[in-house]
Amino acid sequence: MARARPSSSRARSKTRSPWRRRWSIAWKSLLVLALVAVGALVTAVYVARAQLPSFEDLKSSPNGQMIRVHAADGSVIVSLGPSYGEWLSIDRIPAVMQRAMISVEDRRFYNHLGVDPIGVARSVDVRVRRGRWTQGGSTITQQLARNIFLTSAKKFGRKFREAILALAIERKFSKDQILELYLNKVYFGGGAYGIDAASRRFFGHGANHLTLSEAAIIAGLVKAPSNYSPTADAEAAVGRAGVVIETMRETGAITPAQAAAADPQGVKLAPAPRQNSVRYFTDWALPQLELLIDETVKPLEVWTTLDTGMQRDADAAIQQNVPKGAQGALVALDRDGAVRAMVGGTDYVSSIYNRATQAVRQPGSAFKLFVYLAAIEAGKTPDDKELDAPVTIDGWSPRNDSRRNSGEVTLRTAFAYSLNTVAAKLGQMVGFQTVADMARRFGITTPVNTHPSMVLGTSEVRLIDMTRAFASVANKGVAVTPYAITKVTTDGETIYTHEVDRSHVLVAPDVAARMTDLLQTAVNTGTGRAAQIGRPVAGKTGTTTSSKDGWFLGFSSGLTTGVWMGRDDAKPIAGLHGGTAPAKAFAAFMRQAVAKRPIEEFDTKVTLPEWQLEPDDEAYYGSPDNSTFVDGDGYPIGGGAEAAPEAQRVPSDEPPATGEGDEQRLDQDWIDRVTNRRRDTPRPAPAPTAGVPAREVPVAPPAERRPPTRVDTYSTADRPYQ
Repeated sequence: MARARPSSSRARSKTRSPWRRRWSIAWKSLLVLALVAVGALVTAVYVARAQLPSFEDLKSSPNGQMIRVHAADGSVIVSLGPSYGEWLSIDRIPAVMQRAMISVEDRRFYNHLGVDPIGVARSVDVRVRRGRWTQGGSTITQQLARNIFLTSAKKFGRKFREAILALAIERKFSKDQILELYLNKVYFGGGAYGIDAASRRFFGHGANHLTLSEAAIIAGLVKAPSNYSPTADAEAAVGRAGVVIETMRETGAITPAQAAAADPQGVKLAPAPRQNSVRYFTDWALPQLELLIDETVKPLEVWTTLDTGMQRDADAAIQQNVPKGAQGALVALDRDGAVRAMVGGTDYVSSIYNRATQAVRQPGSAFKLFVYLAAIEAGKTPDDKELDAPVTIDGWSPRNDSRRNSGEVTLRTAFAYSLNTVAAKLGQMVGFQTVADMARRFGITTPVNTHPSMVLGTSEVRLIDMTRAFASVANKGVAVTPYAITKVTTDGETIYTHEVDRSHVLVAPDVAARMTDLLQTAVNTGTGRAAQIGRPVAGKTGTTTSSKDGWFLGFSSGLTTGVWMGRDDAKPIAGLHGGTAPAKAFAAFMRQAVAKRPIEEFDTKVTLPEWQLEPDDEAYYGSPDNSTFVDGDGYPIGGGAEAAPEAQRVPSDEPPATGEGDEQRLDQDWIDRVTNRRRDTPRPAPAPTAGVPAREVPVAPPAERRPPTRVDTYSTADRPYQ
């Protein structure tokens, strides 16, 4: 009996069963993988959730260290690093600010679990159509995770970790907590983190008073802080705010009437803080924190010695007196070493190089401070006599700028008129190594040579070091160390306080007093006359070869100020002498700086020199690069930096131009010369410092007078020590 054939349906079923089995296995495998993936994802999320800091910990941990620098009066002069304003709880954040941020950054914020699938799909669609990533799909929660825990690297691994953290954050914190963290931590440009810092930075007030237009400007910054920052591009910021307002209208966050009433263009932006001379001070002061404290994470409040009023006066004094094309620097130290003002150049924006603390330049005759200190310590007094006569030391022959010698003079007279021959003899007497040691003792940190010409300031020095040396003389011989930071606090706790050391005595008080005696004379009737301010002042000028550098350093009423002027390329500056622009800048600053301080008399009253000599121009061997005609008394009667060329310089009946400072000329010289009138009467002494009586100063007898004499110019190439 024949076997029955299977039906066609069973045959087809048997034929397809292997494929069905394969599909079944595949689907089951995918399901298992999906379940495993979901399980792994859930595990990863909950592991991440367990490792997340608490809400309070996240509030108190800024991204980076912030440093706020305070002036002596407590005002904030600069903020460095990330800037954080006041932390605003969600109930203190204006609703318009919350709606603006949600509308422009994550309009489904309250409906997703940390990752928005619709936003991701939209981002991928744009990527496919445009061929590049132009639209992000990150939620506010993802941005918060990235800002706190990750970097902004555009890698899929980072995006995956970001998604895990976002899901974990949503599991641990409420939506309000997430929004509060985000609005207080997100970066808005200009160094500002959080809406309060941004509001203060851009509008000058806290974020709890934001208007719709201001909120729109802040919300628009998150996309590209550097592009839309009001301080970088106000027009772009306003334009972006318009987009935010329109988005808020579309999402129903505001009504059409509110959108129409908004006026981003009418928002008044806060002026950008000045980044000028005060930055010279902070750039010098803040690196010292590494030596003072160990804290590198917590926000720091740094309290400094800077007097903002003095800083403005210092800036103005330099700006108003520095020669065209030149640079200027100023340092002012209080009696304990506190730096009250510091100007490192004419414009910080164009040059951050600090000429007050970094530049090394020759000080000219200002260096004679150390020569005379060494001589006084060796037993010399201001009234001791020294012969002003030609001298040669190891082949070096210094000359006075007047090109004449005055014979026997007191040290007071020699210092007041900066006689080079006397300084050279004093240096030889005490030893040039002794002078160098004295300079180092008083705080000169740069190398000091011991060539004979070093007494005229051939070693390069820093302005702050020279100012420190003069301040130590003013402090009766006790060392003054410049400092800028008085205390440092963090979280309300003081972690550093400066203590002034007054125990280091450099010279005996009587040595400092005698040196002050000489410095007073130099200002009252010598090379520093332009530095007079109507109260006792002691100081010294300095001018280098060909007028490349001009210095004035002095003190009054407990404040010591040093001024330097010159070119960065060390080219000559016509008419620049220590007794001209630098002395004028010193006087302009000090008049204001000490105006409210009581007048302080020095231990020794000012004593005028034996006779009135023309102040020396502090030249080196030879003469400066200008010829000068002098009369029989050594008074210039013409010439100078702006005089006619050498071949054209002849006596004339035209009155000479009058200068100031180191090159003061008296019209009476011209009158006497033209009329051939003998000047047999004493020359009147200049007006003395307030409160100090003047006395008649004798002059040389008529028989010693000579007719005008021409002084030749020597090449600077002949000067052995440059």
